[in-house]
Amino acid sequence: MMDIERTTRFGAAMLSILAVSIVASGCKEKAMTERKGVITMKGNPLTLLGDEIKVGQQAPECEVVANDLSAVKLSSFRGKVCIISSVPSLDTPVCDTMTHRFNEEAGRLGGDVVVLTVSMDLPFAQKRWCGAAGVENVRTLSDHRDASFGRAYGVLIKELRLLARAVFVVNKQGVIRYIEVVNELTEQPDYEAAIKAAKAEV
Repeated sequence: MMDIERTTRFGAAMLSILAVSIVASGCKEKAMTERKGVITMKGNPLTLLGDEIKVGQQAPECEVVANDLSAVKLSSFRGKVCIISSVPSLDTPVCDTMTHRFNEEAGRLGGDVVVLTVSMDLPFAQKRWCGAAGVENVRTLSDHRDASFGRAYGVLIKELRLLARAVFVVNKQGVIRYIEVVNELTEQPDYEAAIKAAKAEV
């Protein structure tokens, strides 16, 4: 009888802890900043999760996943000028065009500049896409695991759990020098402005 009572009390305690954890998690999710109407998709307003970041601030730390499933911290690229291209999915025409364009530019920028493309695509899908597309100068990184990049950089789309189309340029000291969050998800960014900002930091 004692064993049954002890087991019952233990089970109740665990359920209580689980309930508190769920509530705490829910509160944390609700506390995240929501920015409505910053971007649209075919004219329909969408909601971005996470604080808006500004030029001049330190680039937020986050952890994404490489094509080989290893964890990658964005701070590991410190010492290089980083062009970070955020896209909804590589398997869409605009994202395909955008990544090809940055791949071409990366080949001309030299060793002091690294171009990263971050999306919610699985690492396997990113690796497959790069192989099929012949993209070798851009490093693709996946944010699918916990949306660390999307939340930290304020580009996680609440309604879709995809990343907004955006470009960030981070200098060698890890300071953000250029930002463009593309207003309409189906349009392309200003490539020339991003490249100019990156070259200015080399």
